[in-house]
Amino acid sequence: MKFFSLLSLILIITLSSCSTVRVASDYDKQADFNTYKSFAFYKPGIDKAEISDLDKKRILRAIEADMTSKGFAKSANPDVLVSIFTKTKENVNIYQNNYGWGYGWGWNPWFWGAGYNTVSTTTEGTLYIDLIDASKKELVWQGMGSAALTKDVNKKQEKMNEIVTAILEKYPPQER
Repeated sequence: MKFFSLLSLILIITLSSCSTVRVASDYDKQADFNTYKSFAFYKPGIDKAEISDLDKKRILRAIEADMTSKGFAKSANPDVLVSIFTKTKENVNIYQNNYGWGYGWGWNPWFWGAGYNTVSTTTEGTLYIDLIDASKKELVWQGMGSAALTKDVNKKQEKMNEIVTAILEKYPPQER
């Protein structure tokens, strides 16, 4: 029975670690998104993002790839400026198994026990991508995505790509 409790716990952790990116977006209904064909990164905004320079590069690579796939050209004289903002928070997860079979010492090594708790932490990151009309210097679109982050350096770019793609799927905005 303890095996099944452990298997259930592993399944819960696995499913929660595979969670998808939660996204939302907002935009200026007066903006004509058909006129935006080129972009550049807004360095002052990006410099304020409180993440490592390596993670900034990963995010900017993902944004550039996605914007290019949408038909945008990177330009020194852009139609829109792209800026980012980030937030992170630690989530503490407690999994509780109140009763179950356990193993112990004595005449009968198996007993009905009081259960156990498992505690794990995950870091959730939120990325905001702002598109600013370059001529008016006004925010015209903002996308936001939140997801569990990986600490595995080999998978960071993949995770950044996933988050950015999910956010930019909301661009251009569809009339509601």
